[in-house]
Amino acid sequence: MTSPQAGSHSALRPARIGTLGLKNSLVVAPMTRVSADADGTPTTEMADYYGEFAVGGFGLIITEGTYTDARHSQGYRNQPGLVSDRHVHGWRQVVHRVHEVGVPIIVQLMHAGALSQGNYYGAESIAPSALAPRGEMMPEYGGNGRWPIPRAMEYDDITQVTSGFVSAARNAVDAGFDGVEIHAANGYLLDQFLTDYTNHRTDSFGGDVSGRMRLTEQIASEIRRAVGHRVTVGVRLSQTKINDFTYRWPGGVSDAETIFAAVSAAGVDYLHIASEGRNFVETARMTDGRTITQIAREASGLLPVIANGGMHDLGQTASVLDGGHADLVSLGRGALANPDLPCRLAQGAKMTDLNRFDHSMLEPFATLGNARRWAAGGSGSDGPVRVAADTRE
Repeated sequence: MTSPQAGSHSALRPARIGTLGLKNSLVVAPMTRVSADADGTPTTEMADYYGEFAVGGFGLIITEGTYTDARHSQGYRNQPGLVSDRHVHGWRQVVHRVHEVGVPIIVQLMHAGALSQGNYYGAESIAPSALAPRGEMMPEYGGNGRWPIPRAMEYDDITQVTSGFVSAARNAVDAGFDGVEIHAANGYLLDQFLTDYTNHRTDSFGGDVSGRMRLTEQIASEIRRAVGHRVTVGVRLSQTKINDFTYRWPGGVSDAETIFAAVSAAGVDYLHIASEGRNFVETARMTDGRTITQIAREASGLLPVIANGGMHDLGQTASVLDGGHADLVSLGRGALANPDLPCRLAQGAKMTDLNRFDHSMLEPFATLGNARRWAAGGSGSDGPVRVAADTRE
């Protein structure tokens, strides 16, 4: 693909999402960095990390997945939470650093469900049904061997999970976040409910796609009611998963339309469609010829849609935006390699001027400390987790 004229890239146009006016359409995607304190409290180093993207000119920043309760939601060690007063205080530092530059920041709220790689609470993992996830636990997240079989959730568990998301959303408002994003993608708990082979329930939270979407819809509605309309609320969805890269919604276009309409009816402000592959315009195409993000826009009543997947390719980004496939684009690896990408793009940078992502910046662990040593030309390890799969786009 060819890039548009230098300095006039489509992604530099202002955008709007919920209550937020953005200076451009470039979004920092959620990326797991496993660099919080052991109790899940965000650190000064994390404030510096997110602040660098703000200084670099991104229109919006979405944080890494943040756990929502102290029972079953945590997915991996050194993941940040939004459960305690210490968590809120730590995140407040991060938000302040980003707001100093005039950039909005949204927190992503996440429950790992069956994809929890550690006995963090002295309790088993939970899921819609007592079925072991596909594949094996991921060494990059500190696990090894087969996934354990989770406990099938009872109605009280569903109530507690919903309450955890709502409480975390309230804590996010207290910490000063401009919005919350509900993580219903990539194989984690809410996606486990949506996926036919991980949800064998026979109650109202199982069955057809409408039933399997019910928990996400319920959580989105309850969060909207709790935070009001001054806070932006979004949902991230995907077909693929960190433990199943080939999965597609079995009902195809029909499932997609049902899913997107459901979250729209719940009152969300935007949809964030996680990676469909590096060549987004082709790999995201559904059987009727539309891309999944086009369907999201139409089925949701033209809610703003964020596309993700290979958006460091400036030509592809222009095609996605100019072609009506999405309203904004989120970058993972491209942002890590170029935290000042928007500023450089505004100054006329082309693809050949940008830094290429180097996987070694996340090795042997995906911590911020290792990335800092990589930038300084050194090496070493300061954490328990290798490169996180969420840094893929």
